[in-house]
Amino acid sequence: MTHTRILTTHDPEAIPSAFEIIKSGGTIAFPTDTVYGLAVDPFNSQAINHIYAIKERSMEKAIPILIGDFEQLGSLVSEINDTAKILAQNFWPGPLTLILPKALVLPEALSLYPTIGVRMPNYEFALNLMRRTGPLATTSANISGDANPRTGLDVLSQLGGKIDLLLDGGETPGTIPSTVVDISSKPIRLLREGPITRSDLSALLGEDVL
Repeated sequence: MTHTRILTTHDPEAIPSAFEIIKSGGTIAFPTDTVYGLAVDPFNSQAINHIYAIKERSMEKAIPILIGDFEQLGSLVSEINDTAKILAQNFWPGPLTLILPKALVLPEALSLYPTIGVRMPNYEFALNLMRRTGPLATTSANISGDANPRTGLDVLSQLGGKIDLLLDGGETPGTIPSTVVDISSKPIRLLREGPITRSDLSALLGEDVL
């Protein structure tokens, strides 16, 4: 059983403490614009495996990555295509996860597939956090299949004693996870519809999204 430390997002120690935990291979939970995320260093295979164990999550489900700015995307994917640039320009930061060809340096544990999901959340604290820590492998801070966590209490009720640090920012503004769209190849495919709809994507890109 791990002792879960709790800091508010307003605490000046919040981001420095999260940085130290991430770099030492630990786990943190923090609020985003959708739900609370459970995060580790995306380049640390052991930490990634720990997320799967904590969440009781199937290894067949890849773990997406959150970024603090567009420049961080280049270290995570092997190609940034024109569609990615258009969608990022219009919907980032925001509730849209883009599936792109993953960089070879990423651990296989993160994704068994040749692709990886990446998102930039529209939440100031999360962006500031990742500008300090770098990209974070992040999935919802709950047991797989259970209720999406929108408060720090939600996180503790499911993961308390299993994670190293909870950064409590109160209730998240969003209610559902992000839209997920695969733009790694043609045709573009909508894998999960969230706040951004199929029609939103098709209207912007000028083509059908399957």
